[in-house]
Amino acid sequence: MRGHHGTGGAHSAGAGADGPPRVDLARSIAAYTERFTPGGSFRPPSRTERETVAQGVGLLLDGRREQAEQRLAEVDFAVRTVTDSATGRRFAEVYDRVDEGASARGWGRVLLDLEHPVRWSVQVPHPVSDRNTQTLGVRVLRDAPGGLLVVAGAHRTSGDGNAADVAHRRDTVFHAVCAELVRRGVPGVQLHGFAQRSAPRYDVIASTGAGEDAVASGRRLADALGSRHFAVCRAWARSCPLAGRDNVQGRAAAAAGVPFLHVEFAPGPRGGGPESVRAAAAVSLVTGDWARHPLPR
Repeated sequence: MRGHHGTGGAHSAGAGADGPPRVDLARSIAAYTERFTPGGSFRPPSRTERETVAQGVGLLLDGRREQAEQRLAEVDFAVRTVTDSATGRRFAEVYDRVDEGASARGWGRVLLDLEHPVRWSVQVPHPVSDRNTQTLGVRVLRDAPGGLLVVAGAHRTSGDGNAADVAHRRDTVFHAVCAELVRRGVPGVQLHGFAQRSAPRYDVIASTGAGEDAVASGRRLADALGSRHFAVCRAWARSCPLAGRDNVQGRAAAAAGVPFLHVEFAPGPRGGGPESVRAAAAVSLVTGDWARHPLPR
């Protein structure tokens, strides 16, 4: 079900007299994820813990900064305001204070635009494991207004079994935050990476996951990528590998009728060079469209 969508209020959050610190968001996220390793630290959250983080993010989206901070503090999360040195824009960063110590829980991090109503999300479920998707996620966040970036907090093989593989688990903080966004009707694009040998003919595999609400956006993305010299497999039009039909965030979006794109990139488009700039620019045509349209109520 879709609740109220007061996602425009967060940009009113205040800062100190000297303004928030200037931070390179790409370097900040790189520093956060650089210690993610296969088999690394991960503690599954309880239902209360993951829902509390999601509620805190929701309060922040509603512009209720003080209440958001109080709710997040119940599970040792906090909020800080930073100015991105590359864009000059202010962002709120929701972070796990436990991760700043010696033993991380691996629950993830959220960045959201404070200067525009939040109208879309970019999701990075497999940072480091899908190499450089975390950096590509920051590029996408920067390239259009009104975005929210959610990054998983551990390597996908951390913990027991697939406990940290957030794209295939509903019992994670990552999924709880994405579910809160779906409840508000916020469309999302989820970034993945594939080895070139898995689909040697393609640079990108674009899919609408389990639903069809983002087909028009998917076509726009595929056209934009194609015009930038990327070979794209369009999963809504033909059989493509790695189409993400079982992705649980995509399934939640499909059940609610909310647009969702599952996008797999070969190493080149997420490698950090000119190709990744072009790839992010193509995604920003879609997120920019989403930013210009009020959320359904």
